[in-house]
Amino acid sequence: MLAEVAKTPSTHAIFVDAGYLYAAAGRLATGTEDRRAFDLDAEGLIEALIDRARTIFADSRLLRVYWYDGARRRIHTAEQQSIAELPDVKVRLGNLNANNQQKGVDSLIRTDLESLARHRAISDAALIGGDEDLVSAVEAAQGYGARVHLWGIEAPEGRNQAEPLLWEVDSQRTFDLEFFKPYVTRRTAAYDTSAARPARDDVRFVGAQIAAKWLVSRGRDNLAELLPGHPYLPGPVDQDLLVEAESLLQYSLRGQADLRRALRDGFWEHVQGQY
Repeated sequence: MLAEVAKTPSTHAIFVDAGYLYAAAGRLATGTEDRRAFDLDAEGLIEALIDRARTIFADSRLLRVYWYDGARRRIHTAEQQSIAELPDVKVRLGNLNANNQQKGVDSLIRTDLESLARHRAISDAALIGGDEDLVSAVEAAQGYGARVHLWGIEAPEGRNQAEPLLWEVDSQRTFDLEFFKPYVTRRTAAYDTSAARPARDDVRFVGAQIAAKWLVSRGRDNLAELLPGHPYLPGPVDQDLLVEAESLLQYSLRGQADLRRALRDGFWEHVQGQY
């Protein structure tokens, strides 16, 4: 029995309180918590978090990313829908009241954490949040043997996570401005919003173009190092790909999950074809 348990692979999941993430990352990177004032590249950020978890939980596999947010009458916004369509991501919605405050998100986190821990579906949980109400979720998961790791966002002043929550978790780490810089930007009219949306095949071709350019400029060995991570790209590399593609297309791919996937598909097809 002990030998059998030892062979059981570890599994981790990432739990994101989007309300906390938007507010804390917005404050850190742009000086405001108002979602209307900045763009969050959720897809790029999620991939960066997955990549970081892969490093931290080196001998573990990812179950999925749970993304908790609020919406009026629990109806997905266009942005939430694009996040829900991402691979390995599950969007869970609480309500949004008249004051734009989330309701029911903490209880959703607790339900999922407790259920996954109870059924031994996860051995480690990376929790991105700061509300004291999450303490009960942490205790519930720990009661079934899961380890809970609190991930926070650097606060310009003071703390943005409740002390009782910090006391209960098994470990904690904080992500700084450099981590979030590529994914949080103030809203600007950098591209013509009336421009026609490019076709997926056109975006795929641009991805292949960039891969061909990078093979020359960055070197084959540099790109070969990316192959073990397929289909994911490290956060900084993915951001470079996005920025260069937008420049070539003169069109913003932020929030366009299908086009972002087409871009990566074109990139990977060219790179893999060279090895």
